[in-house]
Amino acid sequence: MAKNFIAQADPVTVPAPAGGVISGLAYLIGALFGVAGNTAAAGVGFPLHRTGVWELPKAAGVNWLVGAKLYWDNAAKVVTNVSAGNTLIGTARNDRVNGDAVAEVLLGIVA
Repeated sequence: MAKNFIAQADPVTVPAPAGGVISGLAYLIGALFGVAGNTAAAGVGFPLHRTGVWELPKAAGVNWLVGAKLYWDNAAKVVTNVSAGNTLIGTARNDRVNGDAVAEVLLGIVA
C-alpha cells in the first residue's frame, strides 16, 4: 500500500451533522451524499455509504426508466429525476411510476 493512502472510499467515515444520523437514511453532507451505516449523534464519526444499490424514498408525481439519472431533493428528502436544484446521486436500477413510494438507486455511478 502506498504510504500516502488514508482509507477506502466506501464507506467513508465522516462526523454526523447537527441532529445526528439514523442508520439506513440518506444524507447530503456538503457535497457528500450517502446512506448512514449506523445511527450516530451530532459530531460522532459514522460510515456514510456512497456506492451500492439502496432503496430510498421516491418523489411523488415522477416516472423514470431503468438507467435514468437520479437526484436527491434535500428539502423533501426524496429521490427524483428532476435535476433543477437537486444533487445528482446515481442511476435508476429499475423503472418507476407515479404511484411508487420507493426507488432502487445505484449510488455514485453515473454514465
